Amino acid sequence: MRGGGNMNKMMKQMQKMQKDMMKAQEELQEMTFEATAGGGMVKVVANGKKELTDIEIKEEVVDPEDIEMLQDLILAATNEVLKEVDDKTNDTMGKFTKGLNLPGGMF
Repeated sequence: MRGGGNMNKMMKQMQKMQKDMMKAQEELQEMTFEATAGGGMVKVVANGKKELTDIEIKEEVVDPEDIEMLQDLILAATNEVLKEVDDKTNDTMGKFTKGLNLPGGMF
């Protein structure tokens, strides 16, 4: 049977890649990301699972007369930290799919 050795080699490479991808995903989930808004007045921290783990708001930014500004700062910091998680995930996982023609723009 010609090509059997190549098929086995390719299967082993795929299994290794899958194992490496799973390890990378686990490492990403353990990472911590943070973003700030308003010159550091609001800080949002998230993990690689996109779960917010902390929000810090400086006392000076809390103005009962301008709740909308505080809401905007929280939204800006939250959106930025989630973008950082996505960017890191795409960069890390993209290494595995580079050169593969996967459907649907996976990673």
